[in-house]
Amino acid sequence: MTRRSGSGPRPTKGRPAGSTTDQRLLDSSGHGDWVHTDPWRVMKIQAEFVEGFNDLSEIGPAISVFGSARTPADHPTYAQAEAVGRGLAEAGFVVITGGGPGTMEAANKGALEAGGESIGLGIELPFEARLNDYVSFGLNFRYFFVRKMMFVKYSQGYIVMPGGLGTMDELFEAMTLSQTQKITQFPIVLMGVKHWEGLLDWMRETMLSDGRIKQTDLDMITLTDDVDEAVELMLKARD
Repeated sequence: MTRRSGSGPRPTKGRPAGSTTDQRLLDSSGHGDWVHTDPWRVMKIQAEFVEGFNDLSEIGPAISVFGSARTPADHPTYAQAEAVGRGLAEAGFVVITGGGPGTMEAANKGALEAGGESIGLGIELPFEARLNDYVSFGLNFRYFFVRKMMFVKYSQGYIVMPGGLGTMDELFEAMTLSQTQKITQFPIVLMGVKHWEGLLDWMRETMLSDGRIKQTDLDMITLTDDVDEAVELMLKARD
C-alpha cells in the first residue's frame, strides 16, 4: 500500500503486464506454485489492514462519497459532487472517496477548498490508479476487500452519486451490511433522482413484489437532488 500523493501503486518485479494483485491472488490456473506463494500473501493483506487501521483510526466523523471516475469536469454531476464535498466539510465531516478522477475528484475538491480533510483511498488497477490532486491524505490499496473494509469502518454514512459498476458494488454492499445488521446507524443517500429512480422502480416492482426484499430494505435509502438534505441526514445520524 502506498501513501499519497498523486502516484499510483509501486511497480512489482515480475508482474505480468496489465495484471493486479487481486487478479493474481484469485487466479488458480497454472502450476502449483500458488501453494507456496499464497500463504505469504496473507502477510501483505495483514500489512494493508494494519496500515489502514493505523492511519485512519483518528480521522473523526467521516462520510464516504462514491461516483463515477468518468464524470467530466463540465458535467452537472461534477458540480453537484463538489457541492456535496463542500457541504460535508462545512458540517465538520471528513470526506472520503476512492481518490480517483471524475466525481471522486469533485467531492475531494469541494472538501479541500472548504478547509476540510479530504481523504482518498485508491486501488491498484490497470487504469485510473492515480490519486487526484485534491486528496490531502491518501492510501493506495492492493486488495479491494481491504479497501472496502476501510470505507465501511471509518464512515458514518454513504452518499452515492451517479456511477458505474464500482459505485453499484459499494451501494449494494452497504445495503447488505445494513440489512444484515453488520453496521448500524448508517444512512445511505442516492444523489441524482434521474439516474437512480429507474433502479429503485425495478427493485420495487420486481424484487419487492416477488418477495425477494422487504420494504424496510428500500427504506434504508434516501433519493434526492438536494445537497442540503443529504448533509442534514448525515448530521442526524452523527447526533
